[in-house]
Amino acid sequence: MKTMQDAPSIVLQGVTKAFGPVLAVRGVDLLIQPGETVALLGPNGAGKTTTLDMVLGLVHPDQGEAKLFGMSPAKAIAAGLVGGMLQTGTPLDHLRVRELIELMASFYPHPRNLDDVLARTGCDQFQRQFTTGLSGGQAQRVRFAAALVGDPDLLILDEPTAAIDVEGRREFWRAMREVVEDRKTVVFATHYLEEADAFADRVVLMANGLIVADGTPNQIKAKVGSRMIRATLPDVDVSYLGAFDGVVNVERHGPTVILTCSDSDQVLYALLGTYPGLTDIEVTGGSLEQAFVELTREGDD
Repeated sequence: MKTMQDAPSIVLQGVTKAFGPVLAVRGVDLLIQPGETVALLGPNGAGKTTTLDMVLGLVHPDQGEAKLFGMSPAKAIAAGLVGGMLQTGTPLDHLRVRELIELMASFYPHPRNLDDVLARTGCDQFQRQFTTGLSGGQAQRVRFAAALVGDPDLLILDEPTAAIDVEGRREFWRAMREVVEDRKTVVFATHYLEEADAFADRVVLMANGLIVADGTPNQIKAKVGSRMIRATLPDVDVSYLGAFDGVVNVERHGPTVILTCSDSDQVLYALLGTYPGLTDIEVTGGSLEQAFVELTREGDD
């Protein structure tokens, strides 16, 4: 049987990787179980791509080890258990899109139906085109099809929706939901935080080569411990609003003010007492973007 349900999909134990004087990954431990959808987040230079490259066996750790389904990355890939979609590289030249995906399918023991993969990824619309004439968004769809056609148990996706338009991104995640329903493991790195919030059941946040937070999107947001008040309040200087106890940050967007608060109840009572003309009030929890900024800044420190 192709799957190894009893073994974790990914185990990283104390992996480090340096490129010359630059220590890109600093002793990362990570355990990912079958069926998880994990978003790997972090600013540029956080070590995300290097970590994924070590998972895929494209680079070897200087220390520590990586295991996929209880075996080395090379053995897991040879067994057809892993599919990857990377930021770099271009589809092979002088092939039509359909020919390329058919070639990729031939490398796997139990590939998916070719026509189904082309339709699911949107490549059926340009399957007769040569790969040299693809747009950036089309090339990204072809990479996704190449990763998916082998029906792997583990999908590693590095910035999978880069260069894809909004509708294409929706189609991508619709297809990805179907993949996850088959109890596949999906690990994706992205700069689109709203994608991580909407589609990942777990977020791993990296900064400066270290994991600084690991949990569900709501758990990550709760680590910041702040809430936001959005309201309509024209003609009031933001410096006055920033002086209220419990206000961490103030932004103005036209007549709308957005206050980040450590104590939203205290701030709201004070605002209503001082500015009775306050309208369109909305109080929300901290965003994943806010948690990202604060936690990665702490990681850098």
